[in-house]
Amino acid sequence: MITTAQIRGARGVLNWSQGDLSERTGISSTSIGSIENGLTQPRDSTIQLIQKAFEDSGIEFLPNDGIRKKSVEVDILKEKEGFQTFSQLVYATAQEDDRPILQAFVDDMKFAEILGNEAMPHVNRIESIANKKFRIIQREGDEYFPARNYADYRWLDAEYFMAVPFMVIGNTFAVILYEPDPTIIVMNYPALAAAYRIQFEMIWENSKEPPKNIIENWILPEKYRLTK
Repeated sequence: MITTAQIRGARGVLNWSQGDLSERTGISSTSIGSIENGLTQPRDSTIQLIQKAFEDSGIEFLPNDGIRKKSVEVDILKEKEGFQTFSQLVYATAQEDDRPILQAFVDDMKFAEILGNEAMPHVNRIESIANKKFRIIQREGDEYFPARNYADYRWLDAEYFMAVPFMVIGNTFAVILYEPDPTIIVMNYPALAAAYRIQFEMIWENSKEPPKNIIENWILPEKYRLTK
């Protein structure tokens, strides 16, 4: 468990007031002040809420009351092996993090072609997680819906469709590039992920639902049934 000194220090690093921490945790400013001053003994669940708020904003807690801003961890994943590694990251995060996984402008057909015989097993793994919802923004007219059993889809007018596909997975932000070589740039940076969650929501609100009958009657094309 983090200490009161670490709570004060983390607020200082982030330039948060007690009110800022209150907004992010749902704990009153008065209670936070009492915790920091040692006037009350908080429940473990309360400390966990506070710790998670800091960690989600890029704070790392160290032994002996230490704290620091997390350095940005960047991984460059390439070709089929890299896409397989990324798929495992998505699955692991989906198991541990309750937040929706957000996907915008990704060409899932190309993704499936790169994964090859790992494509449908990946879909099946994600589908096995009860109540796991993805949110996916596609170009209007794109009728490829492999995640229809665990994702909500939206269409965005081609005029506003951006060229750079991205995903937000927990506290990780990823850019998916198909040319000149299949590459995924994975950045473990909570502040960046949080910013793109906000951007995604803005785009989502300006998108529209595809016709339900298209999704309900969709069948995976034979050439993409890469399960062997």
